[in-house]
Amino acid sequence: MGYRIVVAGATGNVGREMLNILAEREFPVDEIAVLASRRSLGTEVSFGDRTLKTQDLATFDFTGWDIALFAVGSGPTKEFAPKAAAAGCVVIDNSSLYRYDPDVPLIVPEVNADAVMGYSKKNIIANPNCSTAQMVVALKPLHDRAKIKRVVVSTYQSVSGSGKEGMDELWDQTKAVYNPVSEVPPKKYPKEIAFNVIPHIDVFMEDGSTKEEWKMVVETKKIIDPSIKLTATCVRVPVFVGHSEAINIEFEEFLDEDEARDILREAPGIMVIDKREDGGYVTPKECVGDFATFISRIRQDSTIDNGLNLWCVSDNLRKGAALNAVQIAEVLGQRCLKKG
Repeated sequence: MGYRIVVAGATGNVGREMLNILAEREFPVDEIAVLASRRSLGTEVSFGDRTLKTQDLATFDFTGWDIALFAVGSGPTKEFAPKAAAAGCVVIDNSSLYRYDPDVPLIVPEVNADAVMGYSKKNIIANPNCSTAQMVVALKPLHDRAKIKRVVVSTYQSVSGSGKEGMDELWDQTKAVYNPVSEVPPKKYPKEIAFNVIPHIDVFMEDGSTKEEWKMVVETKKIIDPSIKLTATCVRVPVFVGHSEAINIEFEEFLDEDEARDILREAPGIMVIDKREDGGYVTPKECVGDFATFISRIRQDSTIDNGLNLWCVSDNLRKGAALNAVQIAEVLGQRCLKKG
């Protein structure tokens, strides 16, 4: 006996990836419904070897469905997630709406799977921000060994983190560089993204940080440990898929780079590719389509007593969004719902 699964936002990048991953991981699905907004109604999407037609999110009855994977943004989530939850369907939400709600677990299964037991307070579980998800997978096993005091992270985030509009803008602007008669002014981004980097993701806050940077701070504290100090600079780069992060970590006690490498090799969800030679590291292009979070460039930071540097790369549409949501569904099923 399997699950009755709903994917809301099934025509978007993340929704389509959720369907791919449900099929790839052979999630025990008895029945599946794919939902979209009215303007995408009837659009066909793939699920394994099947083709499914989207139904209207606004009129869908969630009664009798087990799990709903939401990839529709905060506005529609605010309207429809409580309706699904009230109908007895557990919502796993990819938007930022519920991440900071103390009654909603914020989960990365490799890091804090036990938190899933708190889902019943609202029948909702939150998926973290894409840049946070891959980082905490790397931080948690090191924190368990030497306790992290402070993290300084700079991100190099792909345009797919902005959805289809961001990917289209990079594509169109790149073509325009080679065709001087056409011009593609910025729409999705405040400046041209082609052959450029933009140190600005989400809105600016009063202290000069952006909302994306704030998210990384608050979510890391909620997922791992509220005592961790973290500062982030989030940058959009002209890469289609795959987020990269340069992470500097200060520990309470000394952790040798070789031991750190061994710890990360044994940690769930991580692949260490770290050779001190040309090409002995992973780039975002190489991680596309993979489930793992890749770690490279592990080395001591000689400027502080207990410091390490590392390079962290992951497919943001997978671990940063769709894969993490499906992994949460797997944990929810195994520990709480117990079907399949």
